[in-house]
Amino acid sequence: QVQLVESGGGLVQAGGSLRLSCKASGIIFSLYTAGWYRQAPGKQRELVATITRSSKTNYKDSVKGRFTISRDNANNTVSLQMNSLKPDDTAVYYCKLTIYSDYWGQGTQVTVTS
Repeated sequence: QVQLVESGGGLVQAGGSLRLSCKASGIIFSLYTAGWYRQAPGKQRELVATITRSSKTNYKDSVKGRFTISRDNANNTVSLQMNSLKPDDTAVYYCKLTIYSDYWGQGTQVTVTS
């Protein structure tokens, strides 16, 4: 049974930092592309960042230079370091693993106050 458990969300002031983590179980994590997505109230879920099995990364334009995605295959974990946070970053953040199917975490709330 595949399970993804996210952690690290919270409330932070603009300009602050948070680090999200997503720990996977029940899969061979190193084979999967991993990603972080977010969904703000009233908006569609959007891609924030992805990292391939070879650690090639891709970012949403608005987070480039502020967010960093990384993976630790030994610990089945994908992380998102978020710096210089803005109120527009407020959303529920989800991790996703993809190979032939998609597996989603339950989401973690990030709230950035001005």
